[in-house]
Amino acid sequence: MTRFHKTNFLLILLFPLGITVSAQKKVQKALFIIADGMSADVIERTTTPNLHLIAGQGKYLRAHVGGDKDTYSQTPTISAVGYNSLLTGTWVNKHNVWDNDIKAPNYNYPTIFRLFKDQYPDKKIAIFSSWLDNRIKLAGDGLAATSKLQVDEHADGFELDTVNFKHDKMRDFMHRIDEKVIDEAAAAIRTKAPDLSWVYLEYTDDMGHMYGDSPQYTHAVELMDAQVGSIWKAIQYREQHFNEEWLIFITSDHGRDEKTGRDHGGQSARQRSTWMVTNAPQLNTYAQYYYPGIVDIMPSIAAFMHIDIPVAAKREIDGVSLIGSVSVVQPMVNYIQSNLDISWKSLGKTGKVKIWVSPANTIKEGKADNYKLLAEIPAGTEHATVSVKDMPSSFYKVCIEGKYNTINKWVTIP
Repeated sequence: MTRFHKTNFLLILLFPLGITVSAQKKVQKALFIIADGMSADVIERTTTPNLHLIAGQGKYLRAHVGGDKDTYSQTPTISAVGYNSLLTGTWVNKHNVWDNDIKAPNYNYPTIFRLFKDQYPDKKIAIFSSWLDNRIKLAGDGLAATSKLQVDEHADGFELDTVNFKHDKMRDFMHRIDEKVIDEAAAAIRTKAPDLSWVYLEYTDDMGHMYGDSPQYTHAVELMDAQVGSIWKAIQYREQHFNEEWLIFITSDHGRDEKTGRDHGGQSARQRSTWMVTNAPQLNTYAQYYYPGIVDIMPSIAAFMHIDIPVAAKREIDGVSLIGSVSVVQPMVNYIQSNLDISWKSLGKTGKVKIWVSPANTIKEGKADNYKLLAEIPAGTEHATVSVKDMPSSFYKVCIEGKYNTINKWVTIP
């Protein structure tokens, strides 16, 4: 019997029994774009057909940067700070990138790239960016502190090339660099299809600093939208011609000041304002009813890419996945006479939560935290009081572990 006849004979045997042959599982890939310096109101008042096209498949969300205002996690609304909040899923009190100098990133809080590579060492990661620091310092390409993370595909550092991109006062060279970044990224997606990619665009922030809220700034946003369209077309090409399923997130790292639109870095509402566009078709309850932050993108990509985050790293992530099942959100902790008064919001009234407490923050130094399980109670109670009399300290880290996710909060005793 020929191979063809054998195959058909097998199908005849299977289908009458109600057994179906499932299609080959799609290879999942993810890409995120950071387009610098745009608050949500800027996007909402500008014509952005490509962002709308992508959001039509998924969702547009208002979001925030800046950590929790007036708390230990308050985070400067500055570019590199925002990038690293996305990459690590943590605020500045953990990742330690306080400004664009990127002096001392704390690599004990791993980026999405490192978590991905640790689990899938043979899969490919890519960075396309004007800034060389995004790969060298933030991702930590080749550094001992990141276990010699290797970025497989990259096109970056163009801001250092003053021959092909001669610097001019109007900063038109930066638009040309962004175009180069997009061309490199789109070509790599079409031909090599890295599994996890970051594309960074800068020109919008430059025009904001130079002109503030202005026609020039609006035009820069429109140019950014066209560039996103090139990436989206490359992704659609891959999905149409290969057995692949792609997730894309587009966001910004900070907003702009209310008075002129030229500045950022502070904690005003507009400077903390940002946005997300994704093609993810089914966002969860948290995404729909809460106010997401830039730190939520990292765990969302991890969920889509089936990254099994180690417990120690999971307990440090400040973000909550916008994709898939989520158990608990919005942790609150207050110290009262040797007790921790703990509350949260439960997105599923069934199941239990575990309350873990550490009296120190030794993971900051690359050491393991000494967590103790102090309670296990129904998630729907949304409240617990636990005694820390036997673990005296001036500082506590609290983790609330639900069935599907873990959230954390710090408390310092005055």
